[in-house]
Parts: sequence; C-alpha cells; structure tokens
Amino acid sequence: MNSPDYASDPDWLNTETFRLLDFGRASADSPQGFAWLDAAGRPDLTGPVDLWITARMTHVYALGTLLGYPGAEDLTDHGLAALAGPFADTAAGGWFNQIAADGTPTDLDKTAYGHAFVLLATASAVAAGRPGADDLLARALANQNAHFWDPAESMVVDSFNQDFTAADPFRGINSNMHTVEAYLAAADVTGDKRWRRRARRITRRVVRSAQRSDWRVLENFTADWQPMPDYNIDRPADQFRPYGATPGHGFEWSRLILEIEAAMGANARDWMRPAAEQLFRRAHLDGWRDEPTPGFIYTTDWHGQAVLDTRLQWVAAEAVAAAITAYRATGDPVYRALYDRWWDTIEQIFLDRELGSWHHEIAPSGQVGKTLWDGKPDIYHAVQATLFPRLPVTPSLATALKEGLLDQV
Repeated sequence: MNSPDYASDPDWLNTETFRLLDFGRASADSPQGFAWLDAAGRPDLTGPVDLWITARMTHVYALGTLLGYPGAEDLTDHGLAALAGPFADTAAGGWFNQIAADGTPTDLDKTAYGHAFVLLATASAVAAGRPGADDLLARALANQNAHFWDPAESMVVDSFNQDFTAADPFRGINSNMHTVEAYLAAADVTGDKRWRRRARRITRRVVRSAQRSDWRVLENFTADWQPMPDYNIDRPADQFRPYGATPGHGFEWSRLILEIEAAMGANARDWMRPAAEQLFRRAHLDGWRDEPTPGFIYTTDWHGQAVLDTRLQWVAAEAVAAAITAYRATGDPVYRALYDRWWDTIEQIFLDRELGSWHHEIAPSGQVGKTLWDGKPDIYHAVQATLFPRLPVTPSLATALKEGLLDQV
C-alpha cells in the first residue's frame, strides 16, 4: 500500500484483527492450553506449554468474543479450562509457569509475569461473560494480595518457588509493567479502585527511576531495588530480561500512564502527561532506525546506542498503540503522523500475507530473523495494536468493548 490511510479505516483494522484471530486458532489444538505456533501457524504439540502464552491467548479470544468473532467463546473457554486445570497448583496456589504436553508441570516457579497475564485473561473473560471466569479472577486477585504485591515497596515481587516460601532476589520492571496492565483491567471489571491505585503507585516509582536515567527505563534490580544497569550484559538477547534499555517498554509505559490519567479524570496527577510524553520521545529517539530496514530496534545501551538492532513486531505494535493513545490524549498531530508512518512500516515488513499473522522478528537486512523468536508464538501485541485505534483512551480494552465504545472516536 502506498498510503497509510488504511490505519484509520475501522473496516481494515477489523479485518486485520480477525485475520490474526484466524491465525491463532490452531494454538488451541493443545489439550493443555495454547501451544507455541511456528511461522506457518502450526502448533508444537510435543513441546511444553507456557503460562504466559496460554493466558495471553485467552485474553485475546475474550476480546474476540466481545467483537463477535466466530468461535471466540469456545477458544476463551479452552483457555479458562487450562487455567482452572493443568496450570493450576491446587496444593500451593497460583499457576505453574510451564507444563509438558502430557500435563505434567515442568517449571514449578510462580512468576509475576505469568500471573499478570492470568489476571488480565480472567478479567477480560469476566467482561466477555464467560462461565467460570469470575472464580478464576477472584483467585488471581487473592494471589496478588497474598504473594506478589509488596506494599512496602509499592511494586510486585518477580518470582517465587512453588510454595511461595522463597522469593528470587531479582526484581524486574517488565513483570511490574504487565501487572499494571492487569491491575487496570481488574479495577474496571470489579469496580475495586485499589487495583487502580496500585497501578498508579507502581507507575510513579518507575517514572521517577526513568527520569534519573534520561527517560530510559531501568529494567533490572536487586531484591532491595538497587538498579543493576549491567545485568545480562553477557546475554543481550534474553527475551525477557535483556541488558540495557528497551524502547518498546518505553512506549508501553507511555500508553499505560495516559490510560491511568484517563481513568482518574479530574483526579489525575500533574506528572502523568509530561512523563508519558518524555517516555514516548525517548523511545522514539533511541529506538527508530531508518537504515538499512526501517523499524524499531530491540535494545540500546544507556547512551542510546544499539545493542540488539533486530526489528521486533511487538515493539512496532506498542509504538503505534502509544502513538494513537498520545494523539487521543493531546490532540498533537505529530503523534498522528507517527502513527500513520509506523503502521506503514508494519504493513511493509511485518504483515505476513502468505502464511498469516505478523513476522515476529526482522533482521536489519530485511530478512525474517530468529535471534530472539522462532516462529509466531502468540498474537497478543498485534491484536491489541488493531484495537487501540478504534477506542478512546481506556484502561481496559475488554471493558471498553463491553461498553460499546468501539469506533466511537
């Protein structure tokens, strides 16, 4: 396409949403949850099944249910059954991080990252009216209260052993970021504002840290929340705890701040809008590369120099989501122009019209890469990128869809 106008067309965006949901269906072929998909959308039915993928796919099919996507109810229920069944630790509570194809737990740790997506999935399923979702949401919220939420630090603990008797000394911002997303969704569906307050408290602490680092988000910390700027410097290709700054997370934090601001209305704090704009600006300046293939890189050092310059679809998805959110919040046409430009890049290099979904990784050369991701494991970021443009600034996609706000902007 030679024009970015399609990114403003609700019909085009809806078609793309449904195309993504079509691609992800085969992931449910696993009886244990949602399996990892290869580049052609074939599920790996012999390897382990991950909690984060199962929960994220449950969330997107709950959104699909609210959109009227055919079969989404059954796919959502499949995910809920996995969360109520093989992933649930009935002895110690919470959810296993990974299970084998036969349903045997293979990773017994309890991670804030995985549990954040359980909370998001169950909140979205409640909004979609799926049976059993209310009970699972209540269990997920109780688990947050009992284990992950640390009121003294106003943050969540990153991970525990199986019975929650020992916490890993690592503390991470990635898990806290997705917990903020989940807390906002939980506040919307339950009406309990403490989850929104907790999301704001986490976000305020992250903003203060980023402000001291020229608006690059420090990701990795010790148990007493001392920064570890060189963490994983010898393993820069880590998928969840890479060395350096992650521009994609700068975009996500920018969007989340504006969602909190919108939810708070007249009670919004005066630091929110400036922080969101500074995080957006830094992520754009550090992350975007014109050559040799346009796109956003994965990570930079603390001076903005590239560490891993592979282009990732999730970063592009979060960039357009942040841009349209900033445009809705501020009315600044610069954000709208960036939104159009970046969607054009997505259409040109990430959308896979032959095999489906989006390529997860593009090398600087323009070829499909496999430095971090092999295949197309889930559709969470891409689906959400097609929905944010069709909704007002909202702390919860599922609740906004339930309230009939689609295309009311």
